[in-house]
Amino acid sequence: MSTTRTDPLRILVVDDDDADAFMIEEVLAQASLPVTVQRARDGREALDLLGPDGGLSGAERPDLILLDLNMPRMDGRQTLAEVKNDPALRAIPVIVLTTSGAPPDVLASYRHHANAYVTKPIDLEEFESVVSRISRFFGETVRLPRPPA
Repeated sequence: MSTTRTDPLRILVVDDDDADAFMIEEVLAQASLPVTVQRARDGREALDLLGPDGGLSGAERPDLILLDLNMPRMDGRQTLAEVKNDPALRAIPVIVLTTSGAPPDVLASYRHHANAYVTKPIDLEEFESVVSRISRFFGETVRLPRPPA
């Protein structure tokens, strides 16, 4: 069963790796559903964007966050904890999309209420496929919370 979106799926990509972020944005740009992408290079920048004065509050708030774990300044672990501890942000689904497959990282992410944990494939085609499946699932299948207007 799929739902028809009339508005774009808003995704915040939080990743310090320019190549990975570029590939994610390219795959999302080719998606069959409308998508808008914002990027933050680390957790601090993401939280600043998501804050009340950051430009992604209210109606501009993302529908989905793709979060890398290993970043400078504020890593994804800290960012996930902050997002899920903030009543204004916690309903936003967060997908950890990272190179780490370490069991402690997986467990810690779910303990901090990640909605999913996906290890970034090394193979380019598989990486593109994973990002495409995530966007299709959240854009076509899942009903996402929207903040009140």
